[in-house]
Amino acid sequence: MSRFVYADNAATTPVSREVIEAMQPCFTDVWGNPSSQHAKGAEAKNMLDDARARIAAVFNCKPSEIYFTSCGTESDNWAIRGAAYRARAKGRTHIVTSAIEHHAVLHTCKALEKEGFTVTYVGVDEFGVVKLDELREAVTEKTAVVAIMYANNEVGTIEPIEEIANIAHAAGALMFTDAVQAVGNVDIDLEKLPVDMLSVSGHKIHAPKGIGLLYIRKGVVINNLIEGGGQEKRKRPGTENLPYIVGLAKALEVAKARLPELDRVRKMRDRLIDALTEIPYSRLNGHRTDRLAGNVNVGFEFIEGESMLLWLDIAGICVSTGSACSSESLEASHVLLAMGVPHEQAHGSVRISITHENTEEEIDYIIEQLPPIVERLRNMSPLWEDVVKNK
Repeated sequence: MSRFVYADNAATTPVSREVIEAMQPCFTDVWGNPSSQHAKGAEAKNMLDDARARIAAVFNCKPSEIYFTSCGTESDNWAIRGAAYRARAKGRTHIVTSAIEHHAVLHTCKALEKEGFTVTYVGVDEFGVVKLDELREAVTEKTAVVAIMYANNEVGTIEPIEEIANIAHAAGALMFTDAVQAVGNVDIDLEKLPVDMLSVSGHKIHAPKGIGLLYIRKGVVINNLIEGGGQEKRKRPGTENLPYIVGLAKALEVAKARLPELDRVRKMRDRLIDALTEIPYSRLNGHRTDRLAGNVNVGFEFIEGESMLLWLDIAGICVSTGSACSSESLEASHVLLAMGVPHEQAHGSVRISITHENTEEEIDYIIEQLPPIVERLRNMSPLWEDVVKNK
């Protein structure tokens, strides 16, 4: 393998040098327990408070509204379960979500259905945008929480979160958004964005795996997901992962500072889209413009996405066929199927996710390598042979 191009940043990102340097003192000097009542503990507590305040500044919210978790999946579970259990006492036993959510949301909702809750899975249009009319019909006075992701992790479509939140609030329901993919791609101002809860995962923005957060707006009360000590105001117990929390704070600051660089990323994204959709029998999955800056999801008929992934890997290019959390499944993407993509076509999609760290030369290399791979795989397909014969 002579070349290496990492273009699977929606799955995870490498920990940045700035983040590693920010975390280093927590391993060598500030290693105390923030709950300990002595000088070493106070030192750690001060660093913890500072990281929380810096994160709050990034999102323009109060430090007291930030709760640290282990990952985005935990945050999603806590938000939905916590809101549902709390609202059940008031007779609200209904949850609304979309058909294209991350499995951390969908599987949580399925589990809650077994506990007596009802769930409505709102559909999306061909571009992956939630159908607002359908959402309005779904939300009732029985709805406890509306859970709609900020941006889709597979096709990159950005949802109209403000309108969705207004629909939820009009019925007295809480609004939760999984913003794992949106953070670093969208400037999120929680003073203006009318959501009650929002989840973040560190490893999508060059922080380590194993750290996330849940924003809970002041005045919103949800049940705990786990029980234990007094950390995180007794809402999320467990000794705080100080090094990773500090790393998350740094990663969020860097991501916000680099938002102006997204114009360059969008140009590379659009160049990829234009080049790859010139291949016959190809299509762009997701919205053409209302999509994440670095997301390219293109489907190719008559071939399997897994085969493309393997050939690209041989060429030194790392991409994926969809969510890394379902990569072991051979089923077609539930996101693409919900968008109306035929089952047999949904198998032939590839997701390329780039960041500011990718270069124009790397984009050139992907454009150079992918078309002949598609051609090679099609020439091996009996379905393609029929197309050629009937051309």
